[in-house]
Amino acid sequence: MNRAEMLNRVREREKIWDIIVIGGGATGVGCAVDAASRGFDVLLLEQNDFGKGTSSRSTKLIHGGVRYLASGSILLVREALKERGILQTNAPHLVKELAFVVPYYSLWQKFFYGAGLKIYNLLSGKYGFGKSRILSKKETIENLPNIRQEDLRGGVLYFDGQFDDTRLLINLVSTAVEQGAAVLNYARVFQLTKNDENLVDGVDFQDAETGEVYEVKAKVIINAAGAFCDEIRKLSNRNSNKIIAPSQGIHLVFNKSFLPGENALMIPKTSDGRVLFAIPWHDKTLIGTTDTPIEKAELEPQAFEEEIRFILKTVINYLAKPPQREDVLSVFVGIRPLVKSGSSRNTAKLSRDYTIEIDKSNLLTITGGKWTTYRKMAEDAVNQAVKIAGLSKKISSTKNLKIHGFCQAAKQSGDLAIYGADAVEIEKLIEENPILAEKLHKDLPYCSAEIVWSVRREMAQTVEDVLARRTRALFLDTKAAIEIAPAAAEIMAKELGKDEIWTAEQINEFNKTAKNYLI
Repeated sequence: MNRAEMLNRVREREKIWDIIVIGGGATGVGCAVDAASRGFDVLLLEQNDFGKGTSSRSTKLIHGGVRYLASGSILLVREALKERGILQTNAPHLVKELAFVVPYYSLWQKFFYGAGLKIYNLLSGKYGFGKSRILSKKETIENLPNIRQEDLRGGVLYFDGQFDDTRLLINLVSTAVEQGAAVLNYARVFQLTKNDENLVDGVDFQDAETGEVYEVKAKVIINAAGAFCDEIRKLSNRNSNKIIAPSQGIHLVFNKSFLPGENALMIPKTSDGRVLFAIPWHDKTLIGTTDTPIEKAELEPQAFEEEIRFILKTVINYLAKPPQREDVLSVFVGIRPLVKSGSSRNTAKLSRDYTIEIDKSNLLTITGGKWTTYRKMAEDAVNQAVKIAGLSKKISSTKNLKIHGFCQAAKQSGDLAIYGADAVEIEKLIEENPILAEKLHKDLPYCSAEIVWSVRREMAQTVEDVLARRTRALFLDTKAAIEIAPAAAEIMAKELGKDEIWTAEQINEFNKTAKNYLI
C-alpha cells in the first residue's frame, strides 16, 4: 500500500482495466477484493480517504439485525447472520463475539424477547455465536452492573459480533492490493467517458495531492459511492432520478464507567422505531443510533441537537447512573444510503437490503445494504459486472479468503492485537526505535509506532486519516485527539518529507474537523 507506486501503475498502464470501482468504503473495497481475487485487473478510486464516509461511522456491530425479525425480514436476517460467521472466520483478529442483554420489565416482554432471540439464534445455524438464554433479575444486574433496577424483572442474553469498522476496511484495502488491485485515495472522479455507442468506457479523476488529472479506461465501471452514488449516476445520465433517501445516525461516546463489564445493552424499542445499543468499545462506552431523514449527504455531517437529546433521554430509563451531556467524549455521525421506497419519508422503515442498478450506458451501481453483508454485495456486483464486460466467468473465492492481518492469537499483542499479524511488524519498528513505544495520550491506547505504520504501510496522507481512521482517537475522545494532533503531524511530516508549513496546515485542518465531534 504505497500511494506513489499506485499512481505510477496508473500512469504507466497501457492496457484497459477490466474493472474500475468508484468508492473506497466497505462496498467498493469489497468489490475490489472480489474482482481482484478472481484475477481481474482492478482500479479502485476514492474521492477522499478510505472509509471517510459511512464505513467509519457505524455502530461497530457485525450482526444479523435483530429488529428486522419484527418486520418479517427473515431472509435478510439469515443472510446477514451467515455473513457474520464468514467474516469472523476470515478476520478473527477484528470480529469478536459480544454478549448483549435485553432487559425486560413484564412477563409478556420476557416471552416476546425470549422467543424472538431464540429464532435469531436458530437462523444463524452453523454460524452461531452462542445460545440465547433467559436471565434472572440478579443475573441481569451481574451482567449489566449499571442497569436501572426499578421494575426490572430480568433479561434475555444473546450473542452478536463486534468489530472496528475502519480497521477492517484498511485490512480489506491491503487484501485487495495483495490480490493485485490498484487502489487510490484522494482521487476524485469528476467525469465518466463514453464510447461511440454511448456506453461508459472510463473515468476522469483528479489526484488531490498534485492536481494532476488522469483519464483511464475500463471494460466496466462499478459505482459503489454509497451515499454519494446518485452524483456518479448523474455523470452517466444527467436526468437520472435519485435512488437514495439519505438518513443520518449519530453515536455518543462516553467513559467506560457508564457500561462497566464486557457486556452490551440492547434497548429493543425507541420512540423513533429503532433499537438503541450501548456497547463497550476500545475501553469506552458507545451509545447509538438515531434515524433522521436528511436532504443531502455530506462528507462531514453534523449531529442535530434533537438527536443528542434523544439518546440522552432514552438511556435515562435504562441506566442507574445515566450519562449527561457534559460526559460526552465524542459524537460522530454516519449517513445511511437507504434505497427509496415510493414516497415514504420514514427512513427507519426503508429496507437495509441492497440494490444493483445497470443504466442504459452500462454503469453498474450497487448501493444500500450494511457492513455485515458487504462481501455478498460485492460478489453479486462483480457477477453482474462480469456479464456486462464479457469477462471470463470465474467464481468468487471471498467466502474462504483470509483478510489481511488474519491471526488467531491476536490477544497476545495487547493494544496492538487489532492489527493481527501486522502487530509483529509494528513491534519491530519499536525494537528499532524504542521511542516509538511512547503513548500518544494517557486516555488513548495508541503509540507513535502506529502513526509511522499507517503512513508507511496504510496510505495515510493526513493527520485526520491517522487520528480518525487508522487509529480511532477522534472517535474515542475528541479533546485528547486534538491534544495529540501536533505530535502526529510532526511524525507524519518526517515520514512524508513535509515542511513546517504542511505541519501547521494539517493541525489547523484537523482541529476544524474535530469541532464537528464536540458538543
